[in-house]
Amino acid sequence: MNAGWFTKPVPIAVGIAGGIRHIESAKEAAALLADNWRCQGTAKHKAATRACLSAMHGDSTSELARSAFVDAADEARILAD
Repeated sequence: MNAGWFTKPVPIAVGIAGGIRHIESAKEAAALLADNWRCQGTAKHKAATRACLSAMHGDSTSELARSAFVDAADEARILAD
């Protein structure tokens, strides 16, 4: 299993103060999606989780995982631009 590195990190607002964390791989994204995600169980959350796991197993690209993760983060309103 590989980390599925993204070509460009995804900035995410975390914590009460809204600090910025840069997610750099499908592995990091999958861990974040599995733990205390604001919109768990939505279609975008599930798609992002599947895409990240698929990229980690080499069945898909890390850029598809990144795109799905960005969609889920946008839905959860934690995507920092």
